[in-house]
Amino acid sequence: MATITSTLQFLWAKSDRPGVRAFFLSMAALSIALVLALYSGAAAQLGNLFLASASALTALVVAGWVAVTLVPTLAKRTPLRWIGYRMEYRVTREGWIYILGIVLVALAAINTGNNLLFLILASLIASILMSGILSSITLAGVELKLDLPEHIFAGQTVRAAVELENEKLSLPSFSLRVEAAKQKKGQAAVALLETPVYFPYLPRQQTVKQSVPLLFPQRGLYRQEAFRIVTRFPFGFLQKARRLDLATEALVYPAVAASSEFLEVLPGLQGAMESYAKGRGQDLYALRGYLPNDSARHVHWKASARYGELMVREFAREDDCRVLLVFDPQSPAAGSAPASKERERFERAVTFCAALAWNFHERGALMEFRSVNAATPLGPASENIFAILRHLALVQPVGPNSQPELLRELAADPESFKIIVTSQPRGSIPAELWNTSYIVFASDLTG
Repeated sequence: MATITSTLQFLWAKSDRPGVRAFFLSMAALSIALVLALYSGAAAQLGNLFLASASALTALVVAGWVAVTLVPTLAKRTPLRWIGYRMEYRVTREGWIYILGIVLVALAAINTGNNLLFLILASLIASILMSGILSSITLAGVELKLDLPEHIFAGQTVRAAVELENEKLSLPSFSLRVEAAKQKKGQAAVALLETPVYFPYLPRQQTVKQSVPLLFPQRGLYRQEAFRIVTRFPFGFLQKARRLDLATEALVYPAVAASSEFLEVLPGLQGAMESYAKGRGQDLYALRGYLPNDSARHVHWKASARYGELMVREFAREDDCRVLLVFDPQSPAAGSAPASKERERFERAVTFCAALAWNFHERGALMEFRSVNAATPLGPASENIFAILRHLALVQPVGPNSQPELLRELAADPESFKIIVTSQPRGSIPAELWNTSYIVFASDLTG
């Protein structure tokens, strides 16, 4: 008894009280109209036409008042959006076997005229009808939410959260499967949710969440326009699905793991940076032999005594952790349909540039980034690393004459050390850049 009371109190607290009052008032008014209609019929049989007419007219007025005043109020509070759900039906293999059994029982009942067979046939038909009704109730009032991680890298498994919420007031849902809907023509074929997620039970007025692994093989923007909630509850005779238009996007950064090509280029790059970093500063960089134009203040006397000749100290510049990273997407093959090798070469250049930016981010360097139609100011790499990765996730090859000023502008800045990753062929780089830059050609990364 206490359980029934608590359930009724919960339903009353969650209910729409004006709507409930309107419902019970309409039921009471219609009950009165029904009694008056029955009384009108009895009065007509007794020959009292005036009383019969008055009762019938009163019943009609009461029913009309309910239709004009209370029915619109109830209609406004009814969740009609559930009626407009787009449902997809498919008879399963078990369902076809079941229908075949119904046909056989129907033939036997017609041929024999046995009442028991007709009763069994009615039960079989009622079961498949109830299957369709219960599956519709299971799918009604269920909403979907997909939460993706903020940062996703190509080739790395991430965890996404699939959340189902049952908005029904009193009924749970059973045996739900969430999967990606088929993409329309012209859209990307890769779906965000390749593996369906199964929810065995979804309580009323509650939310259930499941974690699912996702793996994106390539960089770029992945988009899923819609998802499907599928159920075969209760008997598995019908598979009913509901489509939800839930546009979801995932921006996938290039892979930042150190590849074999990156490890091969890194020693030469570090040597170029160290060579450029020599200058006047406070930190000892190296010892070398004395030259006639060296100052006597820089002579390292202990090392000179040990080596038997004058040794001079070299100092590292104070800004030796500053770097200007440049990605040049200009490609000779961008004007036409690029061959698979050219495309693969460009993708390797993008991945190398991303790995390089991530390396400076882990070292805590001051980094500036330049590319066609993209630039970040000089600052800690931890602050602009994801702006750089977002650009590299979407960058595409451009024609050789679209932005010819990029490398020329860089050549006019001899103060900063530049690391340039370019898709252009050798011989197209301005000569002024070679003294203050380390240039990585995409053709050298194809392996």
